Amino acid sequence: MRTATMTHPGSRLRQRIVAGGLALGLTMTLAGCEDLFDVTQPLGSNLDEGNFGNPTMTNIMLHNGELSYAEVLGDRFAETVPTTINFAFNSAELDEQARAILREQAAFIRHFPEVRFTVYGHTDLVGSRAYNERLGLRRARAAVNYIISQGVDRSRLQALVSRGELEPVVPTEMEERRNRRTETEVTGFVQSHPLVLDGEYARIVYRAYVGGGGGE
Repeated sequence: MRTATMTHPGSRLRQRIVAGGLALGLTMTLAGCEDLFDVTQPLGSNLDEGNFGNPTMTNIMLHNGELSYAEVLGDRFAETVPTTINFAFNSAELDEQARAILREQAAFIRHFPEVRFTVYGHTDLVGSRAYNERLGLRRARAAVNYIISQGVDRSRLQALVSRGELEPVVPTEMEERRNRRTETEVTGFVQSHPLVLDGEYARIVYRAYVGGGGGE
């Protein structure tokens, strides 16, 4: 029986930040903050109760580098739009539900031109590991290509990572639609963008966003 690894998306982001030299000394995890952000308000404006204290303290933590700007925006992305689409068995074709979700993702991505995203492809555990790695990559590429068709610059999207069958949502060797998916995540900043060059990360993550996927 093959074993699968359950990895939280936030832990992958932290690993990439450290490995890529992107971490601004930023290592604190945003655990237990499901209702942290109202996307129509400045980031931190509703944190006046609970574990983090008040908005002023949260802003100080951000400016001191105690919270990862990439993680903060990643959490905001995940709370604002669906980050996952699913696929039929042995397929990388996008159905209408998947396309609708990708349009929502594209609208958010267009609103934050300073930010890079990665799409991870996944499969269920039916089939060989090598085949599933290829299928996961096909799914990731299909999602990226559709997001690009919605006006997003290709240079801000990566589909080079296939997790294949290694990170199932449901640990079963049977066919399982919830495991046949892609996940889109924030993975860093566009280093050549003027705001990033000037270190204006707060201006990026504070930016108001009222979403809408739009039509084709």
